[in-house]
Amino acid sequence: MDAQNQSINHFNLGQTWLIKHWQKDILPILADLRLAIVLLLVIAVLSIAGTVIEQGQSAEFYFANYPESPALFGFLTGTRLLFLGLDHVYQTWWYLALLVLFGASLIACTFTRQFPALTAARRWKYYDQPRQFQKLALSTEIPGAKLGELGDILTSKGYKIFQADEGQGHIYARKGLAGRIGPIIVHASMILILLGGIVGSLTGFMAQELILSGNTFNISHLIQAGPFSHAPQDWSVRVNRFWIDYDAAGEIDQFYSDLSVLDHQGAEVKRETIHVNQPLKYHGVSLYQADWSIGGVRFRINKSPVLQLPMAQLDTGGKGRLWGTWIPTKTDLSAGISLIARDLQGTLLVYDTDGKFLTSLRTGVSQEINGVTLTIDDILGSTGLQIKADPGIPLFYLGFALLMAGVIMSYVSHSQIWGLVQGETLYLGGRTNRAQITFEQELCQIVECLQARSITCPSNATSKQG
Repeated sequence: MDAQNQSINHFNLGQTWLIKHWQKDILPILADLRLAIVLLLVIAVLSIAGTVIEQGQSAEFYFANYPESPALFGFLTGTRLLFLGLDHVYQTWWYLALLVLFGASLIACTFTRQFPALTAARRWKYYDQPRQFQKLALSTEIPGAKLGELGDILTSKGYKIFQADEGQGHIYARKGLAGRIGPIIVHASMILILLGGIVGSLTGFMAQELILSGNTFNISHLIQAGPFSHAPQDWSVRVNRFWIDYDAAGEIDQFYSDLSVLDHQGAEVKRETIHVNQPLKYHGVSLYQADWSIGGVRFRINKSPVLQLPMAQLDTGGKGRLWGTWIPTKTDLSAGISLIARDLQGTLLVYDTDGKFLTSLRTGVSQEINGVTLTIDDILGSTGLQIKADPGIPLFYLGFALLMAGVIMSYVSHSQIWGLVQGETLYLGGRTNRAQITFEQELCQIVECLQARSITCPSNATSKQG
């Protein structure tokens, strides 16, 4: 029993020491504004680095674009970039640790400074001695003024009145308490934004798919993924049709993909046509129109059924995009022709095995080539989709909405006014946390109104440094 009691005492002592150490040493450091500013600057610099440096590329890409000699800025090479994790800044442990530390600093500041400031603003007391008014930045004395008249004027100006029992001659008024709540909301909004970034980094993913019209796919080609992310496998997407609208000059005007979301039984649960900047959204996943390709060609030789061959993109040395395929014109594959396409407008160029141009073909038109009748039924497009899931987005939106509201509220002045009647004299004074000149003008207007109602009209309120 003695050993058990001793263990409990040691535990209680350790807990007490930890709480005392936390409150005395750690919490003040976390709540320090200088620490918050430094963390914010570091996060900003790293975020800029993550924007400037291409993210999620292969190691070969970074070795080729960030060589050892000459190193970028004299030190940034592909090897160092990969070692530091600058190829995936927003998923690195040190970036997430900085977000957590900055969030902890905001929370500490909120509880050690903002909440006490709000509590102090809500706490009030009456002034019952004329000398107390001398401590205020603005105060005056108005002979003959009534406390009830002061209450009416303050109410008309939006002040909330706290008045002592009848006959005691005390009054307290305040307005703009939202100005004290605003900083707390700003801190809460920033914490939500940070939390959204952490959630998105840990659970979000990005994928790319290049799908031929008519095909169905599951999301599988992930290019970025958080450690706790997973691509949905209980639904799939079918590309009903992909097409491109061209303008009068033959240039691309817009891409379109007619997509259907299918459940695990293959039943359609949602269908939508997407284009650039108009994605399909389903269960927190957004499918964007990002790219396109020519995936295949459907054709007939003589009286054959419709055949289909894939088309591959050709290496043009950066001189445009071309796709090609080879079609045999003899059953033993000893002869054939090459079909070349540059877009989905329905025209194909035909070359022989020596690379000599023979003719051009349009879809739906038959032509005899190499002793066979070739008919092009269709040129099949492939849609390039960029697929994103970021569960932190709702937190981002809520955080930015609260941030705007909090900033607006922070500009509201918290103004306080005290009144005391002793004998035939009304003592009046007040203070505010911002907009001092505006508050002084308002207090002067209150004094003028009281003077107009009083028998005696003394001079206006005087400003004193408190």
